[in-house]
Amino acid sequence: MTDQTAKPAAPAIEFALLLALATLWGASYTFIKLGIATIPPVTLIACRTLIAGLLLLGILRLRGIALPRDGATWRRFLVQAVLNSVVPFCLIAWAEYTVDAGLATILNSTSPIFTFLLTVAITRHEPVSFRKLFGVLAGLTGICLIIGLQALNGLGRELLAQLAIVAATVCYAGAAIFGRGFKGLDPMLPAAGSMLSGAALLVPASLLLDRPWTLVPSTSSVLALLGLSVFSTALAFVIYFRLIHTLGSVGTTAQAYLRVPIGVGIGVLFLNEQLGPTAWIGFACVFVGVVAMTLPGRAPRTAAPKPAG
Repeated sequence: MTDQTAKPAAPAIEFALLLALATLWGASYTFIKLGIATIPPVTLIACRTLIAGLLLLGILRLRGIALPRDGATWRRFLVQAVLNSVVPFCLIAWAEYTVDAGLATILNSTSPIFTFLLTVAITRHEPVSFRKLFGVLAGLTGICLIIGLQALNGLGRELLAQLAIVAATVCYAGAAIFGRGFKGLDPMLPAAGSMLSGAALLVPASLLLDRPWTLVPSTSSVLALLGLSVFSTALAFVIYFRLIHTLGSVGTTAQAYLRVPIGVGIGVLFLNEQLGPTAWIGFACVFVGVVAMTLPGRAPRTAAPKPAG
């Protein structure tokens, strides 16, 4: 078996991948908002999973890697699809009819909290250290500072849609924990298998509910769907399953904290938005929180052998 022990340069690589994943998934809320303007949520997500699954399948074929054939693995793919795509994707897409993309990002950024709580209460598969607890608290503090307390005024409106996003967040937390079971597989296999399994559930639902042949989607919605499928799904999920193995479920979901500062940064660069000093302090808190939750722990020291005699 190949030794998969992390090399000294690995932490920097994993942090870079964590940032890339946060960017790809942070952009997905805008893609969804543009997509549902003329494409119903179930059809949008059905196309998202189908396109991403087929793209990943094609890449696997080029790499000479075959999908598993046993039923047990495909049942696990199906569970992963329900937790990580079918249910949360549809809930978020439906919610964004009435919830702004920014508020959806904020609500969904709480996934590390639910992963942490599920880990503590149920699975206990990762050590619950003070450092990780500090990371959770620092990340939440940073988000509150960045968005400002006035942004929370909208939490009372459109309650059902906002609860739907929170429910999607809980699904993501469960998926991050369940995804650890694919550790022996190439990261593209669970990504492709879960996307194809999700499409198998969603395409028939789309045909029954939306009659997609009657739709006339706009160019912007189609482009948003392609961006959502290729970048925020296919590429993002390959990175996601790698990070589940290297950073753990709690560490991987810490990328949710990076979505908000990334969105703020885009606003500063392209929309001439201004950041106050409090927001910069919040960004620092988020960065510290992510580092605290994802930095590998020290290996236990091996006791020196006692001299004989």
